[in-house]
Amino acid sequence: MTTVGILGGGAWGTALAQVAAEGGETILWAREREVIESINSVHENKVFLPGMPLDPTIRATAELSELAACEALLVVTPAQHMRALLVALPRLSMPLILCAKGMEESTMKLMDEVARETQPDCGVAVLSGPTFAHEVAARLPTAVTLAAQDRKLGEQLRDRIARPWFRPYLSDDVIGAEIGGAVKNVLAIACGVVEGRGLGQNARAALISRGFAEMTRFGLARGARAETLAGLAGLGDLVLTCSSVSSRNFSLGKGLGEGRSAAQLLADRRTVAEGAFTAPVLERAAGDAGVDMPIVAAVCALLAGEAGVDEVVGRLLSRPLRSEGD
Repeated sequence: MTTVGILGGGAWGTALAQVAAEGGETILWAREREVIESINSVHENKVFLPGMPLDPTIRATAELSELAACEALLVVTPAQHMRALLVALPRLSMPLILCAKGMEESTMKLMDEVARETQPDCGVAVLSGPTFAHEVAARLPTAVTLAAQDRKLGEQLRDRIARPWFRPYLSDDVIGAEIGGAVKNVLAIACGVVEGRGLGQNARAALISRGFAEMTRFGLARGARAETLAGLAGLGDLVLTCSSVSSRNFSLGKGLGEGRSAAQLLADRRTVAEGAFTAPVLERAAGDAGVDMPIVAAVCALLAGEAGVDEVVGRLLSRPLRSEGD
């Protein structure tokens, strides 16, 4: 497996192109003309990853047809756009590594379900875990989960993208890897609210812990394994994105905690805070599964403008006392 294509020219897609380029030919597809020109002319994504030198062998294109010769595709488009992009491609038979974290708004489906519907001849794997794009692009040590039901396929893909500084750990729990990535984005918004409102480190630690309990309840109800949710794709990613303004979701929550509206914050962003779109989908899916997710519900109320920060915090703090395992 030599030639790899990257679908998506944002910061994360560019960082993954940097990973893939060390193992063979890498073609990055992007919508933005300025991204393509910047990568091809000066080997830098000045729009989404400024100041980061890129491997000069990475080639950017706006033509989906140029990816036909690839032996695998890393799909790095936002979750709500993945279906449209996969439908726009010809029918493929190469492996797809799904790198978006979220649930489809209109169907409540996970990304692997969307991929199997739109490209039924493709093997599917999911890449998830604690990753900030700028650190990956800078070749700083990173570990991720690579989940695939087909172990042989997973091993082939792992060997193609593994680097001494980028370590994929194999799993066959695709559902767990997907749910960990989707839920942590919503919880990161909540942790950002704690930061923006100045509620302290105790509150953030409590929220991460209780949020992880919500993630686990929902994941188990959907067929995920507890060890996956306690690993890189679940707890690992949760800890990272709940602790830094480098997380788009955390930054969104911080703005909400400081008193800005969701509409204002989302309008200002060229990049996508996936948790803002996943939150209401996750709330509906949790309701259908009979799973209690009060932190997710609180984030939904904030994003919809149905309640202010003090009100939703008050709701959470006034919930009945219970055993920690409940």
